[in-house]
Amino acid sequence: MTTTESISLEEMVLPLVENVLSKEISLDEKLFSICELLQDNVEHFDWVGFYKADPDVEDQLKLGPFVGEPTDHTTIPYGKGICGQVAVSHQTFVSQDVSEEENYISCSNHVQSEIVVPIMKDDRFVAQIDIDSNTKNSISKEKKELLEKICTLLSNEF
Repeated sequence: MTTTESISLEEMVLPLVENVLSKEISLDEKLFSICELLQDNVEHFDWVGFYKADPDVEDQLKLGPFVGEPTDHTTIPYGKGICGQVAVSHQTFVSQDVSEEENYISCSNHVQSEIVVPIMKDDRFVAQIDIDSNTKNSISKEKKELLEKICTLLSNEF
């Protein structure tokens, strides 16, 4: 590779994710490792975590593995906030400026942008990845597409 060629975010990160998924470790260990590698390798990913469909409470998200500042939001009802909205819509949601969102649940005063991507298993919502950025307008199309590919790979783990 010459110095004028550059490696894409996907080319850099996706093999790392695939390596994690190939390991003989628990699902939560895999999710935590993915949180770490995304925070370490993707600029402006300041909080990276997973919310899973709570097996004990219908229509509720339960916080899973994450990296970043602790959050008080360990459970979120479906429909509430951006995470709860994605649990219902099953559609990726990107906010380049969370202060403009009517349904935003603030986890930290520092958060400026957020992306939430659902993880679907056989057309059933099972979890989501939630990423907060302390920088406005930091969720690029490339980052969105990378996260959607990661969530597709993760669907096989649930």
